Amino acid sequence: MTAQLRVDWPACHGHGLCHELLPEIVELDEWGYPVVGGDVTDDLLDDARAAAKACPRLALRVVGG
Repeated sequence: MTAQLRVDWPACHGHGLCHELLPEIVELDEWGYPVVGGDVTDDLLDDARAAAKACPRLALRVVGG
C-alpha cells in the first residue's frame, strides 16, 4: 500500500508549515491552505511523518505505507 498525506480540513488553519517542511508534495493555494499532490514515496515517508507531527493544528496525517 502506498502512503498518502491527508489533510483534516476543519482543523487546518493554513499556517503553511507543511509546505515549508515538505515542498515536494505540498503546495499552498492562494489562501495558504495545503494542496497535496501525489503519493508519499518511500524516500519522503520520514519527512511526511515529521511534517504531520509538526503541524500546529495536527491537521495532517500519513495513511498507509
